Amino acid sequence: MAEHHASVTVNAPVHQVYQLFTHFNDFPKFMSFVKEVTYYDDQSSHWVAEVAGHHEWDAINQNWLEDQRIGWVSTSGLKNSGRVTFRAPGPEQTLVDVFIDYDPPAGVLGNIGENLGVGSRFDAVLQHDLENFAEMVRQAPSGALDPTSSSYLFNPDSAAARGTTTDRQNATMADTTTDQDATEDYHPILDRDIIGESTPDAPAGRVPPTVPVDSPDSPPDTVGLPDPTERNIPRET
Repeated sequence: MAEHHASVTVNAPVHQVYQLFTHFNDFPKFMSFVKEVTYYDDQSSHWVAEVAGHHEWDAINQNWLEDQRIGWVSTSGLKNSGRVTFRAPGPEQTLVDVFIDYDPPAGVLGNIGENLGVGSRFDAVLQHDLENFAEMVRQAPSGALDPTSSSYLFNPDSAAARGTTTDRQNATMADTTTDQDATEDYHPILDRDIIGESTPDAPAGRVPPTVPVDSPDSPPDTVGLPDPTERNIPRET
């Protein structure tokens, strides 16, 4: 597997940085190459990314330790695994290290492409979006634990601002003040459903009006994504 690494120092305490990073569903709102992160449940998710081609995979959480590290391994799609570590190099600072291993698609040809520059492109994009994360934290209120409080969301470089996010991602960013018709078929699971946050007063994002949205009076989401097939995967220890 090809191994890649990026790191950034964020000027915020470890607990805050850890909490902000684990809001995966918000990644497309400030990152450029991540087009979708949607949840099946609190342990498994679906990802779509655009780096040297279009790639999708399902992943399960692995080896999480609060305020220290998170990890994952893919269960279908692009074969990959990784971990993110958080440590304090100084007061009110957090060093974030991201390590990703993946099998280049197309077997031998993929390995050749990795050696001929695709890997370097991936490293550059990974570093760029990690720096986008640091900027998102910088523009969030002091002590904020939810990325939606940051003024850096929907920056011009983000996938959401450029309109390259998927329909499933868009559904999670639906403006709850818009037309509430056609909401029965799809109720996306959001960060607040998993983390237990209260429903925010303001909508978390912007999407075209054709995307189905959740009703503000509906009960908490209890169903997963319609495609790929739902699954319940045991918690990794």
